Amino acid sequence: MPEQTGCSSVQSSPIGLLFKGQFCGGLLIVTPQLLWTRRIAQLLVGLFLYGIAIAMMVRAGIGVAPWDVLTQGLVKQTGLTFGVITVIVGAIVLLLWIPIRQKPGIGTVLNILLIGPAADLGLAFIPQQHEPVLQALLFAAGLALLAVATGLYVGARLGPGPRDGLMTGIHARFGWKIWIVRTGIEVTVLAIGWLLGGQVGIGTLAFALLIGPMVGVTLPFFRVPEAPARPTTPTSAGEVIA
Repeated sequence: MPEQTGCSSVQSSPIGLLFKGQFCGGLLIVTPQLLWTRRIAQLLVGLFLYGIAIAMMVRAGIGVAPWDVLTQGLVKQTGLTFGVITVIVGAIVLLLWIPIRQKPGIGTVLNILLIGPAADLGLAFIPQQHEPVLQALLFAAGLALLAVATGLYVGARLGPGPRDGLMTGIHARFGWKIWIVRTGIEVTVLAIGWLLGGQVGIGTLAFALLIGPMVGVTLPFFRVPEAPARPTTPTSAGEVIA
């Protein structure tokens, strides 16, 4: 049955299995159900691509992000896979949220569970590179993909990753400047990872310098709006009913 809203003819119809769409004059109106479906799908795609991007940068062999240096070091010391170590480290970091009174979201939990297996999948299919040109190209592609993936999963607004949540939680709990907290955490994990045998190189420096500006572009682009836009209907020339 048509619903009476600001639009004179709004019709709800099933679309797929997860939500119903509302149509006004042949145009699809964004509904809360549609937004929620997009958020979940965007989160899952973003986390999967994030793991693949990490694998690409690892296979480039010219250095990785500080947390991945730590993961590489732990892989060398334990013999566990990169993905398994990623999950374990994420879970340990999540435990550190308790004293700083942070609350995880569904995105936080899925971040811990999905990125590691996606990284292992990527490592299984992406060959190690040794030629400098191919190394640079693969790393650049991985960094670009990671920026897109970050925009997707953070833009879904379903909870930060455990590492980002630790940073923002310490900032909120103690009032320290966010750049000081981030620098302190990443320098610490980088040093530990390097001592354990993780790879530090020009890629590590490139990541530190470029990922912030790149995510600054992708995050606004992929951010899911907080509320659906209200439908509008023109009634006469120059008039719009909201």
